[in-house]
Amino acid sequence: MKIAPLAALALALTASGCMTLEERRALDMEQCRGYGFRQGTDAFAQCMQTIDVERAAARRTYVYQDFGGFYGGYGFGYGYRRW
Repeated sequence: MKIAPLAALALALTASGCMTLEERRALDMEQCRGYGFRQGTDAFAQCMQTIDVERAAARRTYVYQDFGGFYGGYGFGYGYRRW
């Protein structure tokens, strides 16, 4: 059985989902330009900041929705459930 080609394909598919910070920033800038803002203006900076704040809020929501808090529903990481 030829496992090497399958392993290479799995690695390529896994790595293709990654995005560097520079690529993400370029996409954010393109999105703000698409809204009609010009780079170097206060409105463009506000657009970039809004995208960043919304991304951080989405990250926080993901952490807290499924696990009942940062420590998985247990009190402050000490391994006991808060009553």
